[in-house]
Amino acid sequence: MTAHLILIGDEILIGQIVDTNSAWMGRELTLRGIRVTGKSSVGDSREAIAQALERAASDADVVIMTGGLGPTKDDVTKTTLAEIFDARMVFHQETYDRIVAYFNKIGRPVSPAMVGQATLPDKAVLLPNKVGQAPGMWFERAGKVFVSLPGVPFEMEYLMTHEVIPRLLATFPTHPVKHRTLLTAGEGESAIALRIKDFEDTLPPHIKLAYLPSLGQVRLRLTDMWEGDVTPETEAQIEAELNVKIAELAAILPDLVYGYDDDSLPQVVGKILAEQGKQFGTAESCTGGYVAHLITTIPGSSAYFPGSVITYSYEMKTKMLGVRPETLTRFGAVSEETVREMAQGALRALGVDAALAISGIAGPSGGTPDKPVGTVWMAVSDGKRTVTRKHLFGRDRLKNIQLTGVYALNLARRFLLGEV
Repeated sequence: MTAHLILIGDEILIGQIVDTNSAWMGRELTLRGIRVTGKSSVGDSREAIAQALERAASDADVVIMTGGLGPTKDDVTKTTLAEIFDARMVFHQETYDRIVAYFNKIGRPVSPAMVGQATLPDKAVLLPNKVGQAPGMWFERAGKVFVSLPGVPFEMEYLMTHEVIPRLLATFPTHPVKHRTLLTAGEGESAIALRIKDFEDTLPPHIKLAYLPSLGQVRLRLTDMWEGDVTPETEAQIEAELNVKIAELAAILPDLVYGYDDDSLPQVVGKILAEQGKQFGTAESCTGGYVAHLITTIPGSSAYFPGSVITYSYEMKTKMLGVRPETLTRFGAVSEETVREMAQGALRALGVDAALAISGIAGPSGGTPDKPVGTVWMAVSDGKRTVTRKHLFGRDRLKNIQLTGVYALNLARRFLLGEV
């Protein structure tokens, strides 16, 4: 089964919002054996929507649209679909009652515009939206399925999960696609490709390797592309083969691998700290608390992370962490000597078992010939030993902060495991 995605809305085309819907839908559909053959972005125009729909229908079995289902005049998706499918726009009492109940639940008055929100094409199978206002709509024509969903991400995700995907799997024969993903940090895509070249060359034809790079990390995804009949026995064999191959891949990159599939670096570091029964803290300068933010995105992190010290100035480094003024004068804030003293000071100030310290020049200004923009020093200490690292990133301030977060957490992970 194949699908084409259409993202509707002027705000997407002019860059006011970032399209995250297609990434989520593509991932969820692919996992269930539905191959996404393309996606389109169009504005809030009847002509553009109709043309995109016609092109998509020639390309795929299923067309899934998001956006343009609101109650305002610029939301024209419903009426356009009514014209395309020769439907009448009729008031749907059940949808209106659901909208009223939703507004009552959040304590807001029901706008008169909600009558329009509940006026829908009579040839659509309506998909109840229990987390928002606009229902999804399901049309069928000439053996093809057309689905229209709200553009609000959590509403789209609810309808895809509870309505669209179950209906698609009941309508079209398919089998789930098997994935295994290896998560790495600290090395770029091209360097990893060199290290695993022989492994990649010997993969069987039905297993494909994809490189999925992001800031400071590369996800290596193995996907089974088996096209024959799938029985419970062959499915088990496929899964076993993927597990063998992912283990082989991990063995080639032991210094880079931090997890698998849906793991995250903050999650992995937190799990290690919980298992070791240790308390961990951070002392941050150029990252301004970003690493602490990453750590505390994990539920339950208060069990191992009591807090952080943000010391942006020389004075605060001395006052809060005990960094010696002569160290700062002689070596500067961005130096190995300073981050060593910051880490040791954080151990004392926070009363933790291990501490991470970071100091750098995030940019875009402030660099010198000896310490250009993007220079970052970091240290991890437990009081008995201290490990330091220096990195030279780029000139983009936000990217430097984000890269520092990845490299710093990975250093902490390896330190806690005794790998550095």
